[in-house]
Amino acid sequence: MGRRERKKAATRQSLADAALRLFTERGYDDVGVREIADAADVSVTTLFKHFPDGKEALVFDQDVDREAALVAAVRERPADLTVPQALHRMLLGTHSRQVHADPRFDDFLRLIDTTPALREYARRMWLRHEHALAAAIADDAGLAADDPGCRALAHFALEAPVLARGAQDPDAALARVFDLLDHGWPGTRTG
Repeated sequence: MGRRERKKAATRQSLADAALRLFTERGYDDVGVREIADAADVSVTTLFKHFPDGKEALVFDQDVDREAALVAAVRERPADLTVPQALHRMLLGTHSRQVHADPRFDDFLRLIDTTPALREYARRMWLRHEHALAAAIADDAGLAADDPGCRALAHFALEAPVLARGAQDPDAALARVFDLLDHGWPGTRTG
């Protein structure tokens, strides 16, 4: 990465960090874009150059990287992994890095859960990822891009971390969901 790209990335990160700090301190609705720009020591115009989708996008600054990682998990997976196994590995690694690397992760989740505009933005963001992921799964399987099975796998793979988040053991819950996606529901009752 060249000097210019590093400077852009640093500015983008500074804006995202300032936004998250202000939003968690005072609440999303009580913080304006001018305050965020001031806190990051940039102009409002610069803020919108980095985040043209507005205030919500500041919270989800890793959006493009996440979609690329999801698609790469399918396309670049080892031959011995199924698509659900590769997605599970990728999402587990992402979740683990977020939880352990950033002490603000719980604040971030709480902010999204308690702010309707951010919950809606997150839903739209995941829907965009769902289309890209379904297309990658379909391409990998040699199926039509709109194959309902590929769309279902993409949808439920992206919902798995949300379902696991409230569990007593989120990693075990995530493993359970992906085991179901990989092997299906058992056809017979046990016991």
